[in-house]
Amino acid sequence: MRRPFLLASALAVSGCVAGPPPEIGASLPVLPNSFAFAPDTATSASLAALLPLGDPAYASLSTLAVQQAPTLSQAAARIEIARANAARAGVDRLPILSGDASITATRTNPHQFGTALPPGIAIDTERVRYGANVVASWDPDLFGRLRNREDAAQARLDAATFEAVGVRNAFFAEIATSVIDWRTLEARRAALEEDTAAADELARLAGVRERAGIAPGFDRVRAESAARASRSRIEALASERARIAGRLTTLTGVPAQTVLSLLAEPADPLAAPPPPLAMPSDLLTNRPDVLAAEANLRAEDAELAATAARRFPQLTLSAALGLLAFDLGGLFDADAIVGSAGPSLLAPLLDFGRIEAEIEGAAAEKRLAFAQYRDAVFSGLGDAETGYGLIAAADRELTAAEGEAASQDRAARLADTRYRAGLADFLTVLEARRAADGSAERAAAARGRALRARVFLWRALGGDPVRGLE
Repeated sequence: MRRPFLLASALAVSGCVAGPPPEIGASLPVLPNSFAFAPDTATSASLAALLPLGDPAYASLSTLAVQQAPTLSQAAARIEIARANAARAGVDRLPILSGDASITATRTNPHQFGTALPPGIAIDTERVRYGANVVASWDPDLFGRLRNREDAAQARLDAATFEAVGVRNAFFAEIATSVIDWRTLEARRAALEEDTAAADELARLAGVRERAGIAPGFDRVRAESAARASRSRIEALASERARIAGRLTTLTGVPAQTVLSLLAEPADPLAAPPPPLAMPSDLLTNRPDVLAAEANLRAEDAELAATAARRFPQLTLSAALGLLAFDLGGLFDADAIVGSAGPSLLAPLLDFGRIEAEIEGAAAEKRLAFAQYRDAVFSGLGDAETGYGLIAAADRELTAAEGEAASQDRAARLADTRYRAGLADFLTVLEARRAADGSAERAAAARGRALRARVFLWRALGGDPVRGLE
């Protein structure tokens, strides 16, 4: 009896000498030493300072998003699913203990044994069997199949956690830019209202001059047109306000009335701090998408090793202990005790390439995961370069826009003063006022773009990778 078992073992072992899983090149991408658009010198600003943390609306809305946002709840549920899968993969390496109890009644047709039975021999045609068993089995995992599957499941849990952090960071960035856009609209509206008030005053003065017969009605019409243009731009802001409120409702999962009440809270003007200096290598440890891609690569590597281990025999140790009796009173007799114990060996002898095809598929999955990891790294590099470049360009635009607004306002005030002193005509005042109209609004819009660029850089550099979903 031993010879067939040994022969089968030898054939199984000889069939699994195909070697380790295939090697897939996965060298780390070569990163530059610094970002091309980063500031030349380090600043004392922190990454978190790029967000509008001092705005009470942002603080309240971001807290509501963490607590109630449906998308964040989905990300948290994915973590729980991955955690359950990791726990299942871990317990698969432990022994399995099960038990059963049964009562079986059978009835036999005596004619199936023939009619010519020896004298004194009778067939018991009805029988009741009572049984109870405890069965234990364990796979010692000699070749690491279960261990690698557990490693893969744990890596996927890490990936799900980092992906959830990335979703949370995206939410914080969306809320921050929405709050910035709302504050920018308020600043633009205030600037346009000032332009409208100045144009109304000129229209009133032109009307006085027209009625006095010292100026044509065309001056009044031009001044009224400037006022109407400013009012038209004010009304156009209403659609933007509705879009922002709707977006925040989607993000936070709270009614628009609550969103509007939080945005109505007074807030100090938002600061535009200098960007912090970071290194490209920081992306490998800070960006959630890069960390998630790296975890998925580890998972696919472990899956490849687990699939390759299927070429080797699977040894299972099992034992069973039970009771078997044919009447209820004899169930606990010594003769009723039955049992078995021993190992079993299962190995592929001829599968016509099924396992090799699975190995090739797992190797392709690993190559795909590595390509996705490289994509995440270079996406991070590109985002960071864009973020630094946007801040530099937006700051220059803001400086120019604020300088233009200040210069145009001084020119309008000077023209008005000269007109009242009789040193300039009314047409000069109108032209100076028309040139000044919109300059303060453009400066407010430029400040909003500078603040948005800082939020973009915050997310590009990894946001807040330390905390998970709260």
